[in-house]
Amino acid sequence: MTTPNPRDTGVADPAGATAPVPVPAPDATVLSRPYRALSIGIVSVVLLIAFEATAVGTAMPVAARELDGVSLYAFAFSGYFTTSLFGMVLSGQWSDRRGPLAPLTWGIVSFGAGLLLAGTAGAMWPFILGRAVQGLGGGLVIVALYVVVGRAYPERLRPAIMAAFAASWVVPSIVGPLASGAVTEQLGWRWVFLGIPVLVVFPLALALPQIRRLASGPVGGGTDAPASFDRRRIRLALAISFGAGLLQYAAQDLRWLSLLPGAAGVALLVPAALGLLPRGTYRAARGLPSVVLLRGVAAGSFIAAESFVPLMLVTQRGLSPTLAGFSLAAGGATWALGSWLQSRPRLEPYRERLMTLGMVLVAGAIAGAPTVLVPAVPAWTTAVAWAFGCLGMGLVISSTSVLLLQLSAPEEAGTNSAALQISDGLSNVLLLAVGGAAFAALGGGAAGHAAVEAAGTGSHPAAFAAVFLPMAAVALAGAWVTTRLRAESV
Repeated sequence: MTTPNPRDTGVADPAGATAPVPVPAPDATVLSRPYRALSIGIVSVVLLIAFEATAVGTAMPVAARELDGVSLYAFAFSGYFTTSLFGMVLSGQWSDRRGPLAPLTWGIVSFGAGLLLAGTAGAMWPFILGRAVQGLGGGLVIVALYVVVGRAYPERLRPAIMAAFAASWVVPSIVGPLASGAVTEQLGWRWVFLGIPVLVVFPLALALPQIRRLASGPVGGGTDAPASFDRRRIRLALAISFGAGLLQYAAQDLRWLSLLPGAAGVALLVPAALGLLPRGTYRAARGLPSVVLLRGVAAGSFIAAESFVPLMLVTQRGLSPTLAGFSLAAGGATWALGSWLQSRPRLEPYRERLMTLGMVLVAGAIAGAPTVLVPAVPAWTTAVAWAFGCLGMGLVISSTSVLLLQLSAPEEAGTNSAALQISDGLSNVLLLAVGGAAFAALGGGAAGHAAVEAAGTGSHPAAFAAVFLPMAAVALAGAWVTTRLRAESV
């Protein structure tokens, strides 16, 4: 573990100089006067992202069917993650050298523009393009937020602000699916996308002035920080994004000819990933590499499975988009509960054990979700299983963020935060590619509740099982990675 960040008690002015401020009181919280406006502002940014994820996920099955793009369903999710990989690296470089204010601003603008593109799309590929623009903005935003937390908050308050991030998903998880389902059924799916950009105004107005005051400028002052970006890392970021995109395309287009873009994707992606992630990540080396790897294992397996839950409930059990989305609603509350638990000071010595428990819960939830493919199993069991899985994710995801900041020097916070998010996004792309390929190979592209009943076949349920069960195995492997998060004592 590195020594505490000396900038925890300093404020960077817009020019980059660090101005001393009073040391916060021992009983200060994230809502105490020095941090109140900033905390509300950045949590509002996360709230926006949460509304997007829950609302868009509910509308996605209807959008894919109306745009005749169910066979490209996985692309609508992986397109977001593919471009976010580049955004993460760019944001890390940008934040370390010039502060997180600019990447956060442009990220929110790009996020909103992508929603507008998707909402006005007339075919599936333009829709996917909009998701890609949105992903670029999401990548810029998430890394910049981590840098803000690392710079503006003392180490003892960071678990609490990470818990607040998780708690901001509660209301969107409950309201989002209901609102999105109602809008989709009454007005059409496009208004789910076109309505969300309105929420951009509040986070910009509230968060950016506080970030300018508390966390802007390069670390240590403007004259000491590198003026230019690391061009090698930017090239690697482009390579990893293009490689992930080619690999996803090959996985969805199941023809021998697709081996060519698939091979090109691997050739670009593998060396780029090795160059951008901490050395030893792929073999779960102790310490920071395992923290980064665990983030990818947890997020990738969970998101790849969750992306298919609404589609499974709509096509296999005949649920409305509203009810299908609402099956995930309880997960927002349990995710926040898990994140709150990891933030308790008295549980700090047991953080790794909590993370192991979390990964076991995630694996069990993913394995249990497809039991609704059996008609005798009530559809509500998916909601119960997913609530436990989200509890596990709350324990794991917030803890990886806390551990990363503990293990990062101040001048490396942006780069390491980018590596954490790259692991997250890359695993999402790769596991969505694997899941999407298995789904398409077993006839999932033609999945539909009425079609399945007419054909009298179980091929479509098998397509969903081929997504969930491998992801459960990946999540279970993450339980082992949790045993390697701390460096061995000397």
